[in-house]
Amino acid sequence: MRAQSSFRRAALAVACSLMLIQHAGARAQETAAEPTAAVNNSRLNAPLFYQLLLGEMEFRSGETVAAYQLILDAARKSGDESLFRRASNMALQMRDGPLALAAIQAWRGAAPKSLEASRYEVQILMALQRTPEAITAVGSMITLSPPDERPGVISALPRLFARTKDAKQVAQLAEPVLAPWMNDPATRPSAQVALGRMLIAANETDRALDLVQRAHAQDPSADGPALLALELLATTAQAEPIVTDYLKAKPTASSFRVVYARILSSQQRNAEAAEQLERVTHDEPNLGAPWLGLGALYIELKQPAQAATVVGEYLKRLKSGGITVDAPAAAPSVGADDEDGEPAAPAGVTQAYFLMSRAAALQQDYAGAEEWLNKVTDPQQAMDVLLRRATLLADQGKLQKALELVRKAPDTSPDAPRDKLNIEAQLLTNAKQWAAAEAVLAKANQRFPNDSDLLYQQSMMAEKLNHIEDMERLLRRVIELRPDHYHAYNALGYSLADRNMRLPEAKELIVKALSLAPGEPLITDSLGWVEYRLGRRDVAIRLLEHAYRLRPDVEIGTHLGEVLWTEGRRDDARRVLREARSRDANNDVLRETLARLKVDL
Repeated sequence: MRAQSSFRRAALAVACSLMLIQHAGARAQETAAEPTAAVNNSRLNAPLFYQLLLGEMEFRSGETVAAYQLILDAARKSGDESLFRRASNMALQMRDGPLALAAIQAWRGAAPKSLEASRYEVQILMALQRTPEAITAVGSMITLSPPDERPGVISALPRLFARTKDAKQVAQLAEPVLAPWMNDPATRPSAQVALGRMLIAANETDRALDLVQRAHAQDPSADGPALLALELLATTAQAEPIVTDYLKAKPTASSFRVVYARILSSQQRNAEAAEQLERVTHDEPNLGAPWLGLGALYIELKQPAQAATVVGEYLKRLKSGGITVDAPAAAPSVGADDEDGEPAAPAGVTQAYFLMSRAAALQQDYAGAEEWLNKVTDPQQAMDVLLRRATLLADQGKLQKALELVRKAPDTSPDAPRDKLNIEAQLLTNAKQWAAAEAVLAKANQRFPNDSDLLYQQSMMAEKLNHIEDMERLLRRVIELRPDHYHAYNALGYSLADRNMRLPEAKELIVKALSLAPGEPLITDSLGWVEYRLGRRDVAIRLLEHAYRLRPDVEIGTHLGEVLWTEGRRDDARRVLREARSRDANNDVLRETLARLKVDL
C-alpha cells in the first residue's frame, strides 16, 4: 500500500507538470462553424458494446483487474483512443503503475501519432521513476506537438524533471534528445535555455553559461536566456554581461530589473541595486515594492535622508491611490479593522513605518523613530517592534534599560518567550558583550532544547570567547539535528582553519558545506582561507577572487587582501583592502589584519 501511495503522489506531481507543459504549448484556435458535420460511424458492434458494459459493471463491483482487461481488450480490437484512455485511467485509479504503462504502450502502438498518448506515457514513466525511458518519451512528445507549440513544451521540461533525484543523469540524457531542436531556429533558444537550466541543476555551470551565451547572442532581447543568466549570476559573474545587454535591448523591463536588484543586494552591491530600483520607480511609479526596496537599500547605504524621501513618496502615492498594494494572505487586508475599530495597515505600510523609523534613528532623531514605531499596530509585528524599540535605547547608550524593556514585555504569543531571549542575546551581541550573550543563549537552550538556531547562535558566542571545545560541541549537535545545516559545517571548518587547527578536517567540513550550498560566496571564501593555511596560495587567490566578485563582503576582501599581500602583490592587496575599508572601516577582522600586517593604506 505504501508503494501504491507513493506512486499516486508521484503520478499527480508529474501530471501537474504535464498540464503546465500542455498549457505552455497551447494555441488559441478560432474555429468556424461548419455548415454540415461529417458523419463518424462508431466501430462498436453488439459484442463489443456488451464487453464494454460488462467491463464497467465489473469495475464498479470491485473486480478492477478483470474490468481493466476487458476494456483494454476492447481498445485493442477497436483501436478507439477513448477506450485506451479509459483503461489507463482505470489502472491509475487502481494505483497500479505497471498496468497503466501497459495500457498506454498499447495505446501508443495503436496510435503512434497520438500526442495525448505520448503525454500519458511520460507521466507514467516519471511516476515509476524510469527516468531514461521518460526522457526518450519526451523526445516523441516534442515531435508530435504542433510546431508552434514546441518552444513552450521544451521550455517546460526542466520543471517536469525538477523532482528527479539525479540531476546529472537528467542533463546527460536530455542533451541528445534536445540536440535536434537546437538546429531548428524556431526551437533553438528554448532548447538551449531548457538544457541550460538542467545543467544548472546538475551543477555544470560552465556548460550552462556557454549555452546561455550562445542563445543570447542569437537574440539579445530574448527573455529566456536573460532569465537564465540571472540564475547563473548567483554562481558566476560571467553571466552579468548577458543581463546588462538584455536591459539595453529592453530598458523598460521593470520586473527583470527588480529581480536583478535583489541579486545585486544579496551580493552586497547595494549602490548598483539602488540604481536599478531608481530606474524602476521612474518608469513605473505605480509599483509599490520597488519604492520600499529602494528605501531599504538607502538605509543599508547609510543614506537616511534619501530613504525617508522615497518611503515618504511611497506613503504619499499610496494615500492618493497612485500605488496599488496587494497585501499577502497572511497580512491584514486593506480596509480590515483591528480590535480598536481602526483600519489595519497593509503589509507594505507596516514595512514603510519600520523603514521611516530606521531612517529617523540613523539621523539620531530617536523621538521621531519612536513615533513611527507607534504607528505599527499589527500584533503579528509585536516582536519586531520590541526589538526596534530596544535597539533605539541601546543606540542611545541605554543598554540596561533596553534589556529591561525586553524582559518585562508581555508574552503575546506562544513563541514570545523564545523570541525575547533571542532579542536579549542580539542586543548583547551588538554591544560586543559576548559572555553575557552566551549566558542568555545557554539559558535559552536549556528552556528550548534541540533548537538548532539557538544552538548555532550560542556556538558563535563560544567562538568569540575562544571556547573552541564548546563551539565544536554545539556545532556538532546542530549538524546532528540538521544534517543539511551548511552554516554549521562552514562555521566549524572555518574556525579550525582560522586557528591553523586540523586543517585537513577543516577543509573536509568546508567542502561538505559547499556541496550543500554550491557557489555560496561565504563558503567559497572559507575554502580559499583553508587552502591558504595549507600553503596553496595560487588556489587560495583564485577561490577568494571568485568569492569576492560574487559578493564584495568586507571579510572576504580582507582575506583576499592578506593572501595577496603575503604573495608579494602589494598594490593589488592595497586596492582590495581599501575597497573593504570603504565599506566598513570598523570591521574587527579588517582592523586586526591591517594592524598585524602593518599595511599602510
